Amino acid sequence: MTAILDIFKAIILGIVEGITEWLPISSTGHLIIIDELIGELISEDFSEMFNVVIQLGAILAVVWIYFHKLNPFASDKSSEEKNNTIALWIKVIIACIPAGVIGVLFDDTIDKYFYNAIVVSIALIVYGIAFIVIENINKNKKPRFRNLDKLPLKTAVGIGLFQVLAMLVPGTSRSGATILGGLILGTSRYVATEFTFFLAIPVMFGASLLKVVKFVAETGMPSFFEFIVLLIGMVVSYVVSVLSIKFLMSYIKKNNFKIFGYYRILLGVVVILYFIIR
Repeated sequence: MTAILDIFKAIILGIVEGITEWLPISSTGHLIIIDELIGELISEDFSEMFNVVIQLGAILAVVWIYFHKLNPFASDKSSEEKNNTIALWIKVIIACIPAGVIGVLFDDTIDKYFYNAIVVSIALIVYGIAFIVIENINKNKKPRFRNLDKLPLKTAVGIGLFQVLAMLVPGTSRSGATILGGLILGTSRYVATEFTFFLAIPVMFGASLLKVVKFVAETGMPSFFEFIVLLIGMVVSYVVSVLSIKFLMSYIKKNNFKIFGYYRILLGVVVILYFIIR
C-alpha cells in the first residue's frame, strides 16, 4: 500500500513540475507546498533529490520541441542559420555561468535557510507584483529585441543574472525571473520566454546532476523502487511539460503575463494563511 501511495505522489509531483516549471509561477514553490500537503516521498533525502531531478523530464520536453532550432548540424539549415544556432548556444552557456557558480557554492546554504513555505510565499507575492508593474510600464512600449537571433550577448548575460535570483530565493521561479529580466531589458515576451526555455537546459541538468551526486554520496545508490519512482516522475513531467510549453507559447502571442502575477499573489497569500492557521 505504501508503494502504491509513493507512486501516486510521484505522479502528482510530476504533473505539478510539468505545469509550473515553464509557467512563471515557481515549480519549487509549488513542490514545497505539495510536499507539505501530501508528505515526503519515501524519505526526506529522496524527496529533496526527487523534486530537483524530475526536472530532467521537463528539460527533455524543451529539447524535443526545439530540437531543430537548437541543432547546429541540421542538414536543411543554411550556413547562416547554423552560425546563428552556434551563437545562440554560446549566449546560453555564458548567461548560465553566474547561476552555475551560485548553485555550486551556495546550494546547501540556500536549502538550509530559504527552502521553506514562508520564503516561497513572500517570493510568490513580490514577483507577482513585479510582473503586473512591469507589464503596466511596458504597455505602450515596443520591445527592442523581437528576434532571438538578434539578441545581444550583453542582454543575454543580463537575463542570466536575473536567473541567479531564482537560485537564491525559492519561490522566485527560474522562468519567472528570466522572463521578467527579459521584459525589463527590452525583449519581446516571445523572445524572453524562448530564451528562458533554452537557459533551463544547462542549469537544470547541472542542478539535477549535483543533487544526484550529493544523494549518492550521503545515502548511497537509489534502490530499484526509488529508481522506478524517479523514472515515473520524470516521464509524467516530460509529457505535461510538452503541453505546458505549447500552451504558454500560444498564450503569449495574444496575452501578457499579468494573469500569472495575480495567480502568484493569490497563491502566496493562501499559503501564508494556511501556515498561520495550521
